[in-house]
Amino acid sequence: MQQKRFRVIDSIMGWLVFAIATTVYCLTAEPTASLWDCSEFIISAYKLEIGHPPGAPFFMLTANLFSQLASDPSQGAYMVNVMSALLSAGCILFLFWSITHLTRRLICGTSTTIKTGQTITIIGAGLVGALAYTFSDTFWYSAVEGEVYAYSSLFTAVVFWLILKWEENADKPHSDRWLVLIAYLTGLSVGVHLLN
Repeated sequence: MQQKRFRVIDSIMGWLVFAIATTVYCLTAEPTASLWDCSEFIISAYKLEIGHPPGAPFFMLTANLFSQLASDPSQGAYMVNVMSALLSAGCILFLFWSITHLTRRLICGTSTTIKTGQTITIIGAGLVGALAYTFSDTFWYSAVEGEVYAYSSLFTAVVFWLILKWEENADKPHSDRWLVLIAYLTGLSVGVHLLN
């Protein structure tokens, strides 16, 4: 199997995992605010105020945008929770692609030909890893509430995936653009949480 065909299968399966995670998280998103920091983040985002230090300004701006999509103010908290669900599903998508990238490197090395059995193994590893994380208790819990951890997890997953993409293209011309994007997203993520 050619590498181009593998990339198509990898992309389709990644988006399938994203769809599964999105469906599960959106169906189980909390209808209102939880009783800890979530309430503070939701109300601060809705009114564009400053939460507890360090403030999470980028989270507040994005959450405010989602709260404006609510049909009435009573649905603002739910919309911020849906935002967390979508961001968590994005994290699962990039986790899947990172797992398949690393598994492909482990199984195939630098070979451009990927056998059918290898494809099944690589995609299977991505499915098992991504879906196990999707349904893990801790991640699912933070995926359905208006808290910074879902957003921060997405930033971390994207940056890690970009590191893998840069490593794959490091010897090609203009590969420094990956490093610039990594640095930009790492800096932007500080406006959400210091995890990244």
